[in-house]
Amino acid sequence: MINSPIALAAGEFRSTRAAVVTVRAPGRLHLGFFDPGATLGRRFGSLGLVIDDFETVVQLFAAERDEISGAPGVAGSELERAAEHLAALRHRTGRPQALHLHLARSLPVHAGFGSGTQLALAIGRAFARVHGIDACTEQIARWLGRGARSGVGIAGFDRGGLLLDGGPGSDGAPAPLLARLELPARWRALLVMDPRVRGLSGPEEKRAIASLPPFSREAAAEVCHHTLMQILPGAASGDFATFAAGLGHVQQQLGEHFAPAQGGCAYTSAAVGRLLQWMAHSAGAAVGQSSWGPTGFAILPSAADAEAAVAAARAAALIDPALELHIVQGRNTGATLSVCAASLSPICH
Repeated sequence: MINSPIALAAGEFRSTRAAVVTVRAPGRLHLGFFDPGATLGRRFGSLGLVIDDFETVVQLFAAERDEISGAPGVAGSELERAAEHLAALRHRTGRPQALHLHLARSLPVHAGFGSGTQLALAIGRAFARVHGIDACTEQIARWLGRGARSGVGIAGFDRGGLLLDGGPGSDGAPAPLLARLELPARWRALLVMDPRVRGLSGPEEKRAIASLPPFSREAAAEVCHHTLMQILPGAASGDFATFAAGLGHVQQQLGEHFAPAQGGCAYTSAAVGRLLQWMAHSAGAAVGQSSWGPTGFAILPSAADAEAAVAAARAAALIDPALELHIVQGRNTGATLSVCAASLSPICH
């Protein structure tokens, strides 16, 4: 339900009077939590990877009346969320000026790409630029209620890369960034998406987390050990085998923990799980599920390895026809912002 007088429309926009601020925010894969049970008092802590080719693109400019529009294919729910973010930003800043917001592209919703955080931060950053407000990404995240569990979406918006955060503070502050590495340029991530399934979010996610058994101190220590001594060193040195072994172990440990909230399986989509488990054993890939899925990933040493793994899986009839596969690269830069004079094109380059 939208409680603000903002018109929602579909299609492109045209403006003849105002400069357009464009923010492109990259998607991310959430690779796992370290301590969901807060065995040392601080909860969560997480590992994430920012990726290329998947992004949210927001455009904002001053207008005579409020309007929110979306490119073809953008879900109406995303336009509603955009309206809510604008209302929250106005409340926080006391800036009521009329605006036209155009959502030119959006990340897949509830699929493991961090779409909610990237939409919020992109709108917040564009809003701040239009009004000349000096606000850091962490402040924008606070205004819009993002980062309650993971900080990798916030850090990824700023910097990209392979990211490790220390979990949110007890005062609600977003999780501090503890480490950032650049994934080796040759490595690739094969994304396996199942459009028939949606991951948990919002109240459903909170209830699912609350229903899970405690994550033991021993399990948390093991996840942290593999992260610190295998995943991060493997990425830093380009040692793929060490990286894959560590990430595979972490994903297995967490998959078993979250399985009761996912129908008893480590993967929200059984079709995604079957394919990735085969790739782990047959191609030596580092596999897992991003957040609550249903998107799964298989990280491989090169584009050629990723293409060969897909070809072998296709030849073995292991790829469900409904699945969508994409080979992407890790992205070592964050969101971008550009300002251009309004034109007939709805996207500034």
